[in-house]
Amino acid sequence: QVQLVESGGGLVQPGGSLRRSCAASGSTLDYYAIGWFRQAPGKEREGVSCISSSAGSTYYADSVKGRFTISRDNAKNTVYLQMNSLKPEDPAVYYCATAWGYYYCLPYEFDYWGQGTRVTVSS
Repeated sequence: QVQLVESGGGLVQPGGSLRRSCAASGSTLDYYAIGWFRQAPGKEREGVSCISSSAGSTYYADSVKGRFTISRDNAKNTVYLQMNSLKPEDPAVYYCATAWGYYYCLPYEFDYWGQGTRVTVSS
């Protein structure tokens, strides 16, 4: 069973940057697609970005295109989400998750989930 541990959340000013990390234990991530999702209060969990196992395919939600970058380092068994130019609409609890593959980068496609960490954007 894959266990995912997230780090890198916190408070940042508008326009600032954060790098989220999602490290795995119990299994290699080499064969898994990885997704980053977020859930704001009162809203459904939404797909932010996904990356295939080979890193050959990525998905970004329109709301984060050009600002967020997903990457993976299989040697470190870790996936990253670089978040730049953070906006007031970005605050949420962010989660990483694994799947054997994905079509739409939607939560139902993913099986194992990290604990989630909060990102706050405030001046």
